[in-house]
Amino acid sequence: MPVIELNISRIQKLVSGNVSKKQILDVLPFLGLDIESEDGDKIRIEYSPNRPDYSTEFGVALGLQGLLGIKKGIQKTSIKKKGKFAIKVDSSLTKIRPYVTGIIAKNGTLDSDDIQQLMWMQEDLHNGIGRKRKKSSIGLHDADKISFPLTYTTTSREHKFVPLNSNTEQTIDEILNNTEQGQNYGWVIENAKNIPIILDSEQNTISFPPIINSALTTVTSNTKNILIEVTGINKDSVEDALSIVMSTLKMAGFEFEELKISGNKNSTPQLKDRTIIYDPKFTSEILGIDMSLSNMVACMKKCRLDASVKGKKIACIIPPYRFDIFGQMDLVEEIALGYGIANIEPKLSPSTTIGQKNDITIKTELIRKTAVGLGFLEALNASLTSKKILYNMTKRNSSQIISVLDSKSQEHTILRDSLLPGLLENLSKNIHESYPQKLFESGVVFSKGEPIHESINLAVIIAYKDTNYSELKAIMQSLLRTNFKINSKTKTSKNQELFVEGRHADIFVNEKKIGEIGEINTEILETFRIRTSVAGFEIKLSGLIFD
Repeated sequence: MPVIELNISRIQKLVSGNVSKKQILDVLPFLGLDIESEDGDKIRIEYSPNRPDYSTEFGVALGLQGLLGIKKGIQKTSIKKKGKFAIKVDSSLTKIRPYVTGIIAKNGTLDSDDIQQLMWMQEDLHNGIGRKRKKSSIGLHDADKISFPLTYTTTSREHKFVPLNSNTEQTIDEILNNTEQGQNYGWVIENAKNIPIILDSEQNTISFPPIINSALTTVTSNTKNILIEVTGINKDSVEDALSIVMSTLKMAGFEFEELKISGNKNSTPQLKDRTIIYDPKFTSEILGIDMSLSNMVACMKKCRLDASVKGKKIACIIPPYRFDIFGQMDLVEEIALGYGIANIEPKLSPSTTIGQKNDITIKTELIRKTAVGLGFLEALNASLTSKKILYNMTKRNSSQIISVLDSKSQEHTILRDSLLPGLLENLSKNIHESYPQKLFESGVVFSKGEPIHESINLAVIIAYKDTNYSELKAIMQSLLRTNFKINSKTKTSKNQELFVEGRHADIFVNEKKIGEIGEINTEILETFRIRTSVAGFEIKLSGLIFD
């Protein structure tokens, strides 16, 4: 979880009103902020990655204003449309880094602490919604040092400019090799011949996204007008990042002017509020509170949303930077925060039912305990994975692939049908650790059907130079026989996808195939950068030890 340092005196000034330090410390946890430490006027807080607007004192102050009742409703933001500033996008970026958005923040002032806060926010956004600058990256520039209009285009690796925090002109390759930013994020552009670049009308380099800005446009305490540009491969991520920066700079006292964007399917950002129609029945059903519609509206406004009664429901207006709000349940949480978590009285459930573990949990726990006793570590991988890991790197047949629509991740869009590829990925990320490495996982896998069929599998993998089929077969038989008195047999089979020929078998119980076991193909190990022997098995537990 991201951690930032706040100055209480600065927070008091931003919040305005006669607010004491105690009031601020009392309310911070109800914004979802955990206080890690306190040292005089400074406190360190941890915030949830789904609320990047809390990555600066400005964003925290905005939330405090609402819960303390100082200012309620949406922070109003207007954008002047004078047509003075523009950026044109070249078609050469289509397959490289196609999206750009931005805005001009005007007539503001920043001190050194403000600038440091903006830099921290920038990096938190890069690491969060920007996925380490792959999906989106932000550039902040002194707009008065720039000759508009701008051009977002590509250049060669021989292109030269003076990068941020330097006074020496360098080529693109030199920047990638010699600067901290280039070493940390050069992987994003890999070995591309055409490099994304932003130039002004006098052909001065403004930015080399997603790596580094030009020294020419460095933001200082003398900066009054700021160009915010965001580039990336995902349009939503790019616009979400811009909305956070705008909200922050609005609290810092800036005004905004439109940056017209054209070319290569890009357009000027609209940054419009969203409306969700809220059904008030959820307030009583989820929170157990009988509340009038007007009180619900008041609670939403304390969370810096706007709302109004529409018949028997509530129209809630969501600002662009609150992209963490998706639907009804999120608004229930906002109402709870506005009402005051401390004001909600706990009630005993009317149900007399006593909870207990189900059969699946009991039996999988037996397997876990036995596996741990045999020296294995448990892995917990996500059910959503990538085609690259699940099929391409393991050379498995992808004809039965199950893709998920509208996944929030561009990489993880496939429902897994096997656990072994995930364990191989775990090994590949631990190649610098000592061997032997022994991992297991029990979890849900998916197969095509109407509806999609779910079953629970168990996979076990061992990696070290002397591991082999026989060692793993003994472990597999021990797991089944010790816990469930199940005797299994193996029959040699041909599987050219994952296992070594002649060192692979199908696993049977009562003449029914339940899985596969064998030594992993060396070509597959090479794709995962694993330089030692690996053996593994995977069996289907559903239908074997539980229905």
